[in-house]
Amino acid sequence: MSNEKPSTESQAAGALIQPADNRFTRWLSTVLADLGKNGIFIALIAVIVLFTILTDGILLRPQNISNLIVQNGYILVLAIGMVMVIIAGHIDLSVGSVAAFIGAVSGVFAVHWGLPWWLAIILSLLIGALVGAWQGFWIAYVGIPAFIVTLAGMLIFRGLALVVLGNQNIGSFPTEYRALGNGFLSGLFGESDPDIFTLVVGAVAIVAIVVQQLRTRAGRLKYGQEVEPIVWVTIKLLAVAVAIGFFTWALATYKGIPVTLIVLAALVMIYGVVMNRTVFGRHIYAIGGNRHAAELSGIKTRRVDFWLFVNMGVLAALAGLIFTARLNLAGPKAGDGFELEAISAAFIGGAAVQGGVGTIGGAIIGGLIIGVLNNGMSIMGIGIEWQQAVKGLVLLLAVAFDVYNKRRSGN
Repeated sequence: MSNEKPSTESQAAGALIQPADNRFTRWLSTVLADLGKNGIFIALIAVIVLFTILTDGILLRPQNISNLIVQNGYILVLAIGMVMVIIAGHIDLSVGSVAAFIGAVSGVFAVHWGLPWWLAIILSLLIGALVGAWQGFWIAYVGIPAFIVTLAGMLIFRGLALVVLGNQNIGSFPTEYRALGNGFLSGLFGESDPDIFTLVVGAVAIVAIVVQQLRTRAGRLKYGQEVEPIVWVTIKLLAVAVAIGFFTWALATYKGIPVTLIVLAALVMIYGVVMNRTVFGRHIYAIGGNRHAAELSGIKTRRVDFWLFVNMGVLAALAGLIFTARLNLAGPKAGDGFELEAISAAFIGGAAVQGGVGTIGGAIIGGLIIGVLNNGMSIMGIGIEWQQAVKGLVLLLAVAFDVYNKRRSGN
C-alpha cells in the first residue's frame, strides 16, 4: 500500500472543485425553492401550453387573447376584493347579486333617467359602497358571521335587482359607458398596424419590471440579505420580457389595449401597494393569521372588517358595471355564479382556507387560469356541464394542495 501524500496540484484542484459543487448545489436549491413559490404561475403557463396544443393555436391568436381579458375582466376585479376578504378569514357570497343589482341601478341612471354616463358610474360605485357598508356593519359591529350576512345579501340584492329591472332587460347604454367593457385605447401615436402606442406601453412595462426587480435585489445585497443568483434572475426577467412582449404584440395587432385591462392594471398596482406597504394591508394579514392576537396587539379588527366589506362592495359594483358595459344590457340573469368564480380564483391563486395567506397577484393568476379553462374548453366545443366539472376539480385540487403543504410544514 502506498503512503504517498497527494500532490500540491491535486489538493488545489480539490479545493477548486468543492466550492464549485457547493455553489451549484446552492444555486439549484434556490431555483427549486423559487419554482415552488411560483407554482401557480407555472400552472398558468402549463394550462396555456396545453390548450394551445389542443386548440391548434387558436387560444393564442391576437383576437382571442384580447377577448380573454375582456370576457374575464369582471371576475378578475372581483378576485382582487375576494382575496382580501379571504385573507382576513371571511367569505363573501353576495358579490354576484351585488354586481347584478348595481348593473340594474346603472341602467336606470344612464338609460331611463338619462344621466351623464360618468355620473351614472360614480353614483353606482357609491351605492356599491353603501351596500358594502350595510354588510360590513352586520359583520363587524353586530358580530354575525360573514357567511350568513353575505348569504342573506345574495338573496336580498338578487331580489332588489329584479325589482329595479321589473323582470325586464335595460339597454342600450351610452357609447362612453360601453367603453368600460368593450372599449380599446389605441392610435395615440397615429394609426398604424401594429399599434405603436400599445407597443410603447408594453416596452415601458418591461423596463419598469426589470428596474424594479434589480433595485429590490440591490437593496437586499446592501443590507446583507440572501438574494437569488444573478443568472437565475436574468433568466426570469428574460422570460417575463418575452411573455409581456408577446402579449403586447398580440394586442397591438388586434385593436390595442382594452380599457378593461387598463382598469385591471390600475387596480393591481393600487391594491398591491395597499396589501404590501400600508398599515391597513398588514392589519388584514394579521387578523387572518390570528384574530385574537391581532386584537391584543391593538388592531381595531372591527374597523378593518367594516372597511374591508365597503371595499368589496365598491369592487363588486365596478365588476357589475364592466359586465353590463360589455353586454350593453342589464338583465335579471347578470351576476349568476360570479361569487363562485371569484372565490375559486382566490383559492386557486394560493389563498389559504384558514385566512392569513394570499396575494393580489395570485388571485389574478387564479382568475386567468379559470379564464383560460373556460376559453379553451369553449373553443374545443366542450359542453358547459363538463366545464363546470373541470373547474370544480381544479378548485378541489388547489385547496387539497394547500392543506397538504400546511400539514407538511406542521402548521
